[in-house]
Amino acid sequence: MPRYLSLVKIDESTAPAEGPSCELTQRMGELIEEITKAGVMLDTAGLTPSAQGARVHWEGGKISVTDGPFTESKEVVGGYALMQCKDMAEALEWTKRFLKAHEEFWTVTCEVREIAEG
Repeated sequence: MPRYLSLVKIDESTAPAEGPSCELTQRMGELIEEITKAGVMLDTAGLTPSAQGARVHWEGGKISVTDGPFTESKEVVGGYALMQCKDMAEALEWTKRFLKAHEEFWTVTCEVREIAEG
């Protein structure tokens, strides 16, 4: 069965500074438990804020490192989910459920891509 990576992109400027609410955390926990029991979820995690990260860039034979936060970016990767689904349609259905768990003030985008095997 194919594997899919869902990159969770968030707008850090609209995300609450204190992080997800208790209600959102509970809904996420319940959904992750359901996805895991369905045999779909292989791994998932959130990431620390971009201010605690760095970008490493290769161009013209040279490496550059930029410490976060990345002010030129509206969206940053806030987490990921690695899923094993029968097809892209199933991966998208689970991803839609993940997005709908968020309160309306969140701005969240998930980029879902099949992992190239072999």
